[in-house]
Amino acid sequence: MNQNSKVAIVGGGICGLALALNLHRRGIRCRVFERVPEIKPLGVGITLLPHAMRELTALGLGDELLAAGIENRESCFFNRFGQLIYKEPRGKFAGYDVPEVGIHRGRLHLILANAVRDRLGHDAVRTNHECAGVVQDEQGVTVSFKETSTGRQLEDVRAEVVIACDGINSAIRKRYYPDEKLAFAGINSWRGVTRRKPILGGHTYMRIGSIRTGKIVIYPIIDNIDGEGNQLINWMADIHRDTFTLNDWNKPGNLADFLPVYKNWNFDWLDVAQMIRESEQILEYPMVDKDPIETWTFDRITLAGDAAHPMYPRGSNGAAQSLIDARTLADALQRHSDARSALKAYEAARVTAAANVVRTNRQFPPDFINTKVEELVGDRPFQNLDDYITQDELRTLSENYKRVAGFTLTDVTSVRPGL
Repeated sequence: MNQNSKVAIVGGGICGLALALNLHRRGIRCRVFERVPEIKPLGVGITLLPHAMRELTALGLGDELLAAGIENRESCFFNRFGQLIYKEPRGKFAGYDVPEVGIHRGRLHLILANAVRDRLGHDAVRTNHECAGVVQDEQGVTVSFKETSTGRQLEDVRAEVVIACDGINSAIRKRYYPDEKLAFAGINSWRGVTRRKPILGGHTYMRIGSIRTGKIVIYPIIDNIDGEGNQLINWMADIHRDTFTLNDWNKPGNLADFLPVYKNWNFDWLDVAQMIRESEQILEYPMVDKDPIETWTFDRITLAGDAAHPMYPRGSNGAAQSLIDARTLADALQRHSDARSALKAYEAARVTAAANVVRTNRQFPPDFINTKVEELVGDRPFQNLDDYITQDELRTLSENYKRVAGFTLTDVTSVRPGL
């Protein structure tokens, strides 16, 4: 039985790897156990908002991430007729100390994994380890694993505390909430990446349409991907239908299931349907979360990231909340001599804040601006938007979301992650 870690981290995604880096900075021994046999650069795009970049910059990864992605200079909201509703500067262009970055999720994942292996040692990330059970006693926790690829039993791991960073379908969370189900409200999503010339200058995050009539989010994630000036463009289409049939995470998306919604979205500045048809890869997902829970910590075991607070992927905020979890938890473990007290302190600091973001992502996400305008104007082009709602009123809606999510300019600059 292996007993050389104070902290065993179950799950090697963004949260688990960032937690390992935070713990290492504070001199706390840990190891990460990830179920996949190999960490590969999979997935599509992700936006690192300023509060996410604040956390990653404190870990010494800011420059590398910016070089691997594209800096967002502005965020623009359009109706489904291609008319600009509202725009605002983002990241450093809005006065933040750190940029806002669009990046391929696979690149982000590899940068984090390589940093953990470089700093903690190659053995710090153990892949092909699927958690099969946890048993606590007065001195610590024993975690049992099986090899994902074969199902054979692996050596037990002993640690003082265990952190479940194993995502929305967390095996450890299920142990404490066995009857819990995913919350699904009829919104399905399709995501893809397309190589094409830059859109609106190549540094713009775009939200087009509303969840009622079809919405798509578009932003670049890799610059000059082919040496010919083309970018890799990430897009995510969300459609609300009167159905409770969830998309399948495990199969590629089918154009026929969603392209008809966007077939006439041909603007002066972008042909949306053409961009979708030219995608290199299409994945389908259901838009799901779970109802907030008040208890994350169970003696020597606690939840973090999506295992603690899975939220709708609206507002690009899931990764940021996971990164804040990681830093808050590492700080608590450094401050408290008793590990169980540390886990409860972490829980107390994060439960309410994360629950507020989960609820806001359901009811008043950033694209609420698009929905609000559609309510006021109707599903038609407008002549003068100020006749319905002012830019100041739209700015207030945007700032309200940033306030709940914790990335107003004051929020981000007032927190200085450190040792």
